[in-house]
Amino acid sequence: MALILFVGACGSSEQESSPTPTRTEAPTYVESGDLASIKQHGYLRILSPSHSHTTHLPRQGFPHNHEHELLETFAESMGLTLGYVTVERFQDLIPYLLEGKGDIIAANFTVTPDRKDHIVFTVPVTTVNEQIVTRQDDTRLHTLNDLKGRTITVHRSSAFWDTVLTLQKQYPDLHLQKAPEHFEIEQILDGIAQKDFDLTVADSNLVNAVLAYRSDLRPALTITKDRQIAWGVRPESTDLLTALNTFLNKAQLARHRPSVSLDDLPGIRKQRVLRVLTRNNPATYFLWRGELMGFEYELARHFAKQHKLRVEMVVPPTREDLIPWLLEGKGDMIAASMTISDQRKSQGLEFSRPYLTVSEIIVARADEPEDRLASLEDLAGRTIVVRRSSAYWQTLEELKRQGITLKMEAAPEDLETEELIAKVAEGEYDLTVADSHILDIELTWREDIRAALALGDPQQLGWAVRASNPQLLQAINQYMKKEYRGLFYNITLKKYFKNSRTIRKQAEFRTTHTGELSPYDTLVQRYAKQYGFDWRLVVSQMYQESRFNPKARSWAGAVGLMQVLPRTARSIGFQDVKPPEQGIHAGVKYLDWVRERFDPELPVKVRIWFALAGYNAGHGHVRDARRLARKLGLNPDRWFGHVEKTIQLLAKRKYARQARHGYCRGSEPVKYVREIKHRYEAYQQATDL
Repeated sequence: MALILFVGACGSSEQESSPTPTRTEAPTYVESGDLASIKQHGYLRILSPSHSHTTHLPRQGFPHNHEHELLETFAESMGLTLGYVTVERFQDLIPYLLEGKGDIIAANFTVTPDRKDHIVFTVPVTTVNEQIVTRQDDTRLHTLNDLKGRTITVHRSSAFWDTVLTLQKQYPDLHLQKAPEHFEIEQILDGIAQKDFDLTVADSNLVNAVLAYRSDLRPALTITKDRQIAWGVRPESTDLLTALNTFLNKAQLARHRPSVSLDDLPGIRKQRVLRVLTRNNPATYFLWRGELMGFEYELARHFAKQHKLRVEMVVPPTREDLIPWLLEGKGDMIAASMTISDQRKSQGLEFSRPYLTVSEIIVARADEPEDRLASLEDLAGRTIVVRRSSAYWQTLEELKRQGITLKMEAAPEDLETEELIAKVAEGEYDLTVADSHILDIELTWREDIRAALALGDPQQLGWAVRASNPQLLQAINQYMKKEYRGLFYNITLKKYFKNSRTIRKQAEFRTTHTGELSPYDTLVQRYAKQYGFDWRLVVSQMYQESRFNPKARSWAGAVGLMQVLPRTARSIGFQDVKPPEQGIHAGVKYLDWVRERFDPELPVKVRIWFALAGYNAGHGHVRDARRLARKLGLNPDRWFGHVEKTIQLLAKRKYARQARHGYCRGSEPVKYVREIKHRYEAYQQATDL
């Protein structure tokens, strides 16, 4: 019996993804020699535990992100490719190093006497304290004496275990509980917030990074003096140790970097860090499938790399904080789709040469007749909602002065333009205004809005710096002059604003009496069985990803039948996923890896829905949605009707700023899971006949 299904197709693009920072997996080999031997292989292999690979959205720096960027700079200076070796158990880091399976341990690794008995350490990368972390509403913990009867949960393999053992000698009523070794620090912190665990211990640099987006935790007590974080190498790797120490000393990493600085380019170069103030939204800076992305982010990183600087992305609480934070010295520049205006210059800013010219567009619902908004006069009596601090507000005020009797309503300052567009689509707002490049992104994802009218002359976007930083401005202008409309710029522009995420067409496929679902059923059956999946589910997912086209390439560079990102493929052992068998194997293996990120105690089907959503958007966003579901009284252990609701809330600034992984266009994984589920059920019906 033939089964015919019609579904909306997901598009693919032949456009290459522009460069973004990646964690490349190192090839597998044993080498216990010194720097000369390492150079013969061409790789600098970094040993790090699997839980440190969890992606996150750095808002003001994050320990593992900081170390990665430093190592990337060092490797480049040595003519080496930086590659990571994943170690499943923290306690295996030192044995792996001594056996020659890696060259450096870099994992926010505390220097302890026991570890120094086996390996040698570089000069400090940073200095931290160990802190006891509790819930925000825990009012019982003020001094060490208050630890009586409390339970601290940490990894047995961590330095914290010994710290707590020492505390127990002084406070015998303190209990020590072993955290599952596969738990990431975020899972332990979640356990604290949810009262599954009582207390934990974490390094102060990690605590500070977490508190940038979480308000349900607090550091209660500092329980150690300053402790050094450093990189570990084999005792016989003296040349490597010398090179690392020279690099670290030159970078002055042992010094505490001030959080506020008004330095111009020479001072920035001395610190080797460019702090970029931005927003967490799909036009500037966001996390997708574990990759840091965004038009502004990629340009800023490209600029910084040319000046041998690391980029630290800083996301203030609201858009209106961007300029005050810059003027206060909390960042060095603003890269956030900001319109060049005399009003902003009067506040003490200077703008770079423009890097993008956009039009301000009235956004209406798609079902509104076009003849109702055919001219500016048709805005009479309509209500347009925009942020008062935006350039749109001034444009609308000018229209009113010209006699257009429109109504203006101030939107909350913490709402992004994308959120205002969504409220127009939902009918909550009448109209809004968006820059054409932001609207271009939205139109590639959604069909419920349209561009109605252009307002006034095109506007130019630029990066902003303090007027007192002319050398930084000059460097940015030289960069813009060189790169504008060049190859890198054009590739990046097309990636974010020109590639359609969805192709609105109908696709047809059939199953015949033979029960064949795709040209690749045999391969899928082999690998689905190996990893414990129903092969029909995998075929359903494959159709959703590529329409069975092995040459498919997404807007972000994912390739092959299962649309695996090259970086992800390398991380799980695949160099080329374009051949069908390699693409299928990589996709199923990655789906299994994502599934393992969720509690094995979950019902089998629920775990599958979480895994599919994580495959589509990144498992971190699903975890954020589960945490949010718990806060909102929904069931964090159910996808349909529960977590699928909260993941859509992560597109709203109110919720995204409290999520570890930030902004997520949650409607996409919701649609992805539902369409795969429906197709899977149809496949089951067809093949069971």
